[in-house]
Amino acid sequence: MRRRNSDAGLVVFWVKLMQRGYSRSIPGLYRFLRKRDMMAIKPANPKYVAKPYEKISHPGERIQMGVKFVPSVCLVNGAKGQRFYQYTAIDEYSRWRFVEAFEEHSSYSSMLFLEHLVKAFPYPIECIQTDNGQEFTKRFSTHGGSDKPTIFQVRLAQLGIRRKLIRPFTPRHNGKVERSHRKDNERFYATHTFYSFEDFSKQLKRYNQRDYNNFPMRPLGWKTPNQVLRDYLSLV
Repeated sequence: MRRRNSDAGLVVFWVKLMQRGYSRSIPGLYRFLRKRDMMAIKPANPKYVAKPYEKISHPGERIQMGVKFVPSVCLVNGAKGQRFYQYTAIDEYSRWRFVEAFEEHSSYSSMLFLEHLVKAFPYPIECIQTDNGQEFTKRFSTHGGSDKPTIFQVRLAQLGIRRKLIRPFTPRHNGKVERSHRKDNERFYATHTFYSFEDFSKQLKRYNQRDYNNFPMRPLGWKTPNQVLRDYLSLV
């Protein structure tokens, strides 16, 4: 039986044996297979081959956008039990980041965030890249998907900004935003509490200006995002 089912896992192999009158338990079968060196031979997992990274040549060429749920443990007093959200946008060229606090994540909030981002970023924005969340697209809505654009998509078109959706269930394609959110957990949310939405909004804005856009980064040659933008401005 083992020769005919050399790649069958422990449980699958045990079920097949039970169908033929086998009476020992799964742990008993496991001990026997280990003793006789007859454990399943698992084929190697296929290697993930990353696509060549598309090089960005100037600020605003592509900006990644995403949403982070604020940990409930950070909300105290009057804010306890509420839901707050952090909208994040990162310029792929300079790593310059813009964040804003919202009380809901919706297409309307996304549209407002986009308008504020366009005003805050010192260069024209050519492309916005997002995941497939319903705050950005109706592509995977609960009603079977829809081609009808969201208010966020309509505003993108009005501003002449190209939209790019990442592949579904692959958050690594929005890696700069995802990585920055992990860093936020370590540097900000792990040590801060918020007693109201206004308090959260003020603290988030101050943290981003002081501890992110003015923090030297290795991919930038240990320059800050603000320095990279200033250096590019001096070249054009």
